Parts: sequence; structure tokens; C-alpha cells
Amino acid sequence: MHKNHELSILEDQLEDPLDQLDADGLAETPPPDPEMMLTLLVSTDASQRMLAARAFCELQEERAIPHLIQLLADVCPLVRVSAAYALGRNTHVDAVSPLIQLLENDWNGYVRKGVAWALGNCRDRRALYPLIHALRTDISAVRLWSASSLAQIASLGYEDVLATLPPLIEGLRRDSMGAVRSNCAWAIGQLCRELPSNVVYATAIDALLEALVEDEDYGVKEDAKSALLRVGDPRGLQTIEDLELEGLI
Repeated sequence: MHKNHELSILEDQLEDPLDQLDADGLAETPPPDPEMMLTLLVSTDASQRMLAARAFCELQEERAIPHLIQLLADVCPLVRVSAAYALGRNTHVDAVSPLIQLLENDWNGYVRKGVAWALGNCRDRRALYPLIHALRTDISAVRLWSASSLAQIASLGYEDVLATLPPLIEGLRRDSMGAVRSNCAWAIGQLCRELPSNVVYATAIDALLEALVEDEDYGVKEDAKSALLRVGDPRGLQTIEDLELEGLI
């Protein structure tokens, strides 16, 4: 009950910095003063620490990174989630392990969601299996961003692609949330572009074709179609052409 109450408070008070980043970029307002924000990162007031951490979702400042890493352990979830998003903008090798620990241990779903996004931006192979675990077991918002982040990390190496595609295929076929299935389709399309024609590749194409034909969510169908077009697989292209001629997509 206590945790649910805090989650409700968090949702009411904190807009998603992922959405705010784009909105802030469009607004014709001066950026925050980095010197002032650096001072506020160590404030005794949690609201000031949160404000400063959120500022570094927009600002890139290497001096902020040690403070942001420390704020990942802050008692206030508003501060932790803001620090996680800020470290997705101010990436550093030293932030990866603390972010992974937060993904695995933080009780707050909003925090884990921000961490999943940040780890994708860090593009560090250490996060691969923690994100795979999150894709299979966590709440839908975390699963969604885990799928996208896995595509960013696994693209660094062939063996990582082979390890990542099966859980993404599983997510595309079985996840209960359409948005998660869509992100799995997108991620599969990203990873298959550089993959040779082998069993894993063929299975991934099969999963995309199944989603295109059988998924009840129109958005998932569209993302599966986009992924197939992105990969350029002949079988996928032919299937899309046939379905379009029949007026089925």
C-alpha cells in the first residue's frame, strides 16, 4: 500500500523527461545555468536535487556525472528517476554498474523505466543480460524501453545480436502489451539488417511476418511491416506486396 501510494504521488508530480526532452528542445527558453545546477545537485532539499538532475537531461556537463551517479541512490524516487534520465544524456562508463544495480533492485517502476532508457544510450555490453531479464520479467513500461535499448547495445557485436534476438522474438510473439510488441518489432528490424541469412535470422523474419498477418494491434502490424521493409528481406517484401494487392494491409 505504501509503495502504491508513492507511485501515485510520483506519477502526479513528475512528467516523463523522455517526453520533456523534445518539448524542451522546441521551447525558445534559455538553458539552465550549469554552474547553478551543479550546486543544486548536492542540495539538502530533495526538490532542488530533482530540479538540478532534470536540468542535466538537457545539459551535457562532465562535472555533473559523479553527482548524478550518487543521486541514483537518493532516498527520493523523484531524484533517482531524474538522475537516471540525466545519465542517459551524460553517459559515462562509471555510471553503467550503478544503473544496472538500480534496474535490478529499485522497487519503483518509473525509476526502472528511466534506467532502461539510459542504459541503451550508454551502449555498454554489461547491460545486455540485465535488459534481457527486464524485457522478460518487468512491468510493461520497462519492457518497452528494454526492447529499444537492447537494439542499441546488441548492435555492437554479432554474438550480442544472437543472444538478443530470441528474447525480442519471444516478446513480439507473446507480450501482452501492444506497445512492447511494437518496440520488439522495431528492435528486430534494427538488428536483422546486419545479420547473415541463418536460422536466427529466418526465425526473426518469421516472427515479423506472423505479427504482420496475425497481430490484432494495428500499430504492431505497422511496425512489423516497417521492420521488414527496413531489413529488405525478399520473403518479407513479397509477403507485403501480396497482402497489399489483396487489400489486407
